[in-house]
Amino acid sequence: MNSPKQPLPAFDEVLLCTPQTSAEQVGLFLRRCLIPCHRGEKIYTMLYADELSYEVSCRAEELFQHLQHHNSTYRLIILCNCEREHSYIPSVFSQYKVHMIPQRPLAEIQQYLQHHYRVARSSGSAASVFKDNMCVGVVSSKRAGVGK
Repeated sequence: MNSPKQPLPAFDEVLLCTPQTSAEQVGLFLRRCLIPCHRGEKIYTMLYADELSYEVSCRAEELFQHLQHHNSTYRLIILCNCEREHSYIPSVFSQYKVHMIPQRPLAEIQQYLQHHYRVARSSGSAASVFKDNMCVGVVSSKRAGVGK
């Protein structure tokens, strides 16, 4: 976010973890991250790694320990909920833990995202129905179940 020209992460750089995330999915992600082929230009991120099951977490740690010897220049960020810091993955990587608070004001973050999610008016995209030609929109309501 230091420059509006920096791209958003690509689909292969992010793994959104849930309790249903399989060991195979985590393994493929870790291989992309730890096997050198992108010359250090990608930053890989595991979101909510604390939600992985115990079995998947153990297998992920074993694979990480095995693969990290192949690449000393990998870039991996593991984001976890601070309320679940005693889960397996946060515990295993606790020596690398950094508590983060967003350093940019909300307005600056919103402006950065608007820059990347705005579609040109002449493209004839369905994004024209969203405010300011955004290809992403959030619909919310204070009342539940009113047909959003």
